[in-house]
Amino acid sequence: MKLNFYSSDFSSHSESDIPGLISLDGDRGVSALKQYLVALEANLRQGNACTKDRGDVSGTGKKPYRQKGTGMARQGSKRSPIWAGGGVVFGPKPRDYSQKINKRVKRLALMRALSDKASEGTLSVVDRLTCDEPKTKKFNILLEKAFQGGSILFVDDSFNANFVLASRNIERVFMIDSNSLNAFDVVRHGNVIISDNAIKTVISRLTDREE
Repeated sequence: MKLNFYSSDFSSHSESDIPGLISLDGDRGVSALKQYLVALEANLRQGNACTKDRGDVSGTGKKPYRQKGTGMARQGSKRSPIWAGGGVVFGPKPRDYSQKINKRVKRLALMRALSDKASEGTLSVVDRLTCDEPKTKKFNILLEKAFQGGSILFVDDSFNANFVLASRNIERVFMIDSNSLNAFDVVRHGNVIISDNAIKTVISRLTDREE
């Protein structure tokens, strides 16, 4: 699969073939990607919403008024859901929303997400993620020339100290190490830029059946 290959200062780029990076055709992996994203969002839910039913609210159990002769509808309790301050009918209770995600599904979802980015032209490889000096303004000018608009996710095995200092205050820049890269981060960012060393680590993860 061919990807855009940038120099370390993003001043020049060319197309280069990345051996081992799998391109998924058709609908392969689409279901796995959806399943992974849905499960991830579900796992982030706290599930602690709780309402009181008629047995939980405070109040007397005495009948509000007599059954007949008042001209009003009969009532048996002030804790009834139709009364102000009464209980809630079928309200939410604490529950666990978490879903289990198999390792193979995670791997296939990441493969699909990277494959989609590659086909869109928003997955790029850079020689090295480094900066000569920690200057945010200078680094941001380089990014604006190479990648106009959209968030940018940088992926590396370990980040250079100057690179971190130069990029951490740029709002649209995010960083993640290659061993933590996942389909959710790939999907939610406009551009994904991986270092030459990190792409080898990611490919190794995708081809390792024991991961």
